[in-house]
Amino acid sequence: MATYESLIKIKGTVGGLVFYELNGKNVVRKKSGFNKTAFKKSPAYEKVRQNSSEFGHCSKIGKVIRTALEQYIRKAGDPLLYQQFAKLMTEIKNLDIISERGKRTVKKGLETEHGKILLNGFIFGTKARLSSEFVKIKNHTIYFEENCFAHEAVFIELKIDFDKYTSEAIEKSITISQNEINIENHFSETEIPIYFIALKKNGEFTHMGFV
Repeated sequence: MATYESLIKIKGTVGGLVFYELNGKNVVRKKSGFNKTAFKKSPAYEKVRQNSSEFGHCSKIGKVIRTALEQYIRKAGDPLLYQQFAKLMTEIKNLDIISERGKRTVKKGLETEHGKILLNGFIFGTKARLSSEFVKIKNHTIYFEENCFAHEAVFIELKIDFDKYTSEAIEKSITISQNEINIENHFSETEIPIYFIALKKNGEFTHMGFV
């Protein structure tokens, strides 16, 4: 983009240049080579279309999960956490080796063991990662290990609609007075529940993460 001075004010496109006014100045720039029709139909843009479709999918799924956990994410103390979370969704999506490129999904990635490991390893900003040394979930039972220091915990079970980009959340506050706590299965066996736990000590959240 450049400014120009001329006795004749030009507005519009001339050859490969676009003339217009910006903040009271005459500006000229090269005409964009982007063609919307070609982008939608040309084979040359096929890979770009595939990447764009998958990126949009990962961004939407990430936003759905972050929105469901918003009040706890705010306590994580990281205003740019959404960027790391978007990267996580992309990494999980890449584990989908069943779907064709352009149609790979976070859901298929989460069905893999590695996908679950990636999700559970995510660190929420300044809060320490929720280690399996403290908490485990197995067969609809939460196990608080002997070295778990927390007095309280918040347990959230998420059901994500990966097609409609919506979520349902079941939240439960837990006073840790025993090592095992049974949890109800609110969703069907065919769905992929996402479990989130935040540990609390002396009224402050210290650890949080997926389990």
